[in-house]
Amino acid sequence: MSKYHWWRDAVIYQVYVRSFLDSTGDGIGDLAGVRAGLPYLKKLGVDGIWLSPFYPSPQHDHGYDVADYCDVDRLFGDLAEFDLLVAAARRLGIKVLLDIVPNHCSSEHPWFEEALNAEPGSAARARFHFADGRGADGEEPPNNWHSMFGGPAWSRVTEADGRPGQWYLHMFASEQPDWNWRNPGIGAEFERILRFWLDRGIDGFRIDVAAGLYKHPELPDSDDPEADARTRDSVNPLAWNQPEVHRVWRQWRSICEEYTARDGRERLLVGEVSVPTAREHALYVRSDELHQAFFFDLLSAPWEADAFRKVISEAMEDIAGTGSTVTWVLNNHDQVRTVTRYGEPATEGSGLGAARARAAALLMLALPGAAYIYQGEELGLPEVVDLPDDVLTDPIFRRTGSRARIRDGCRVPLPWSGQASPFGFTSGVESAKPWLPQPEYFAEYATDRALADTRSFWHLYRDGLQLRAALPQLGEGTLRWLDSPPGVLAFVRGDGLVCAVNFGTAPTSAPVSGTPLLSSGPCPAGVLPGSTAAWWISDGTESPAL
Repeated sequence: MSKYHWWRDAVIYQVYVRSFLDSTGDGIGDLAGVRAGLPYLKKLGVDGIWLSPFYPSPQHDHGYDVADYCDVDRLFGDLAEFDLLVAAARRLGIKVLLDIVPNHCSSEHPWFEEALNAEPGSAARARFHFADGRGADGEEPPNNWHSMFGGPAWSRVTEADGRPGQWYLHMFASEQPDWNWRNPGIGAEFERILRFWLDRGIDGFRIDVAAGLYKHPELPDSDDPEADARTRDSVNPLAWNQPEVHRVWRQWRSICEEYTARDGRERLLVGEVSVPTAREHALYVRSDELHQAFFFDLLSAPWEADAFRKVISEAMEDIAGTGSTVTWVLNNHDQVRTVTRYGEPATEGSGLGAARARAAALLMLALPGAAYIYQGEELGLPEVVDLPDDVLTDPIFRRTGSRARIRDGCRVPLPWSGQASPFGFTSGVESAKPWLPQPEYFAEYATDRALADTRSFWHLYRDGLQLRAALPQLGEGTLRWLDSPPGVLAFVRGDGLVCAVNFGTAPTSAPVSGTPLLSSGPCPAGVLPGSTAAWWISDGTESPAL
C-alpha cells in the first residue's frame, strides 16, 4: 500500500481502568492512575491503549451500563483528568481508544427513566424495546429469548397507575436495557457522542457488542432461546448480526474519515464482533466499515497445532482478503486468563500453562496484522479462581448463582510492587483494600519483580514488541506454512521471519538451523523444545513452504 496506516500492525494494550492503578487510595483504579502508568506502557512498547468504560454509571456491570456517554464517573476522575491523560499519551506517542457501548445503556440513563414514566406506545418508549406480554394478563415475556447473563431477556415494569405493565428487552443484565436502533433518534445521538470524544482528541473507539444493535423487527421466538446464556456468546440469530448493523458502521466510518481528513491523523474503529465464521467476520471490516474487528477464534482454539493452523488460515484468507488486517487476541476482560486456560490442571501460573501462554504470545506477535494485549498478560498473571462468593461482583453470578463463567477472576487489580496486598496498586495507603482481593502469590508477579527478571513474561513481551517494531510493515505481511512434524506449527512471513511453535511436550528439530532471535523458553540451536515458540530470520534452509 502506498500509505502507511498505523492501525494495521498496531499492538494495543487493554486497560481495565478500575484494576490498573489507583491514585486516590479508594481501592478502585482511575484515570490519574492510568496516566501515572503510561511510562510503564511506553517501556513495554505498545502503540496504544484501549480504556474500559469510565463513564457515569451505577456500575451494575462495571461501566458497561452507561448512564451518561459524555462525562467521566467521579470514581475515575473528571473530564479535566481525561484531557490530561490524552495529552500525556500523545507526548509519549501512545494512541488512546475509548470503549463505547451502543447496544445498551444503564437503567439509570435519563432516556430510560423517561421511558419508564411514559405511556405505552410513547416516543420515549420507542427508543427501547418495550412490548406487551403474552398470556391473558400479559404475565409472560413477549418472546422466549434469554439474556447472555442468564435468565429471561425481558423484565416487566410497573406502570404509573401501579399496575403490572409492559416488558423491556435486555440481552445482558436487567439494568442494561437494549437501545432500539430502528429508531432514528438513537443513531443521531451516538453520532453526537462520537463527535464529543473525537473533539477531545482521542484516536478511535473499541465498539462493544458490535454485531448487536439491531434485533429482528418482529422479535419472534428463538428455536434455541438459552443458546446465548449456555455459550455466553452472541448465538441467537434473531438478536445479533442483523444486516442493518452494517449501515451504522458505514456512517461511523464516514465520521472518522471526516476527522482524519482534517489533520491527517487516522481515527480507528475496532469492533467486538462475535459471529459464527471468519467469512461473516470479514463483512464487518470491508473498506467502508470498521477498520478492524477482534478475531476471537484464536482465543477459543484448543491448544493443538491443527486447531491453531485452521483458524489462522481462515482468518488470513477471509479477513485479510478484504483489505483489512486480522486483529489477533488471546485474552480480554471477559475471559479466563491465558496461563490458567492453557494449564493442565489450572495452577497458580507455573508449569505447563505458563509455558504455553509464553509460546502463544510469541505466536500472536509474529502473525501479520494487529494484536491486543489484556493488562496483566505481560506479567503472566493467572486467573484468581478462589475468590469467595461474598466479594464477587459479576452480574452473571448475581443472576445465575453459578461460578462457572464469572469474570471477576481476570479482573483482580494488578500487583505493582511489594510483598503484600495492595502490592502498590493504591496510592501508598497500605490499609486500602482493592475492590477485589489480591491473593498472596501475586507478589511473584509484581511489575517491579518482572522488570528486574530478564526471564519474566514482561521481558518476553517487551523483546517481542521491540523485534516486531523493527520488522517492516508487519501489517501488510503474507504467511506461508512450512512442512513440519506433527504437533508443530511453523510458517514464514514475506519479510523472512520464521515462527515455529511446538504444541507437544517432547522436543523436535527446529525448522531453521541457527540460534533463534527470540524464544519463549530455552531453545538450543536446531532444537525446538516442547511447549515453546521461537523466531528466526530465514536462512533458506527451512523446510519447504506448503
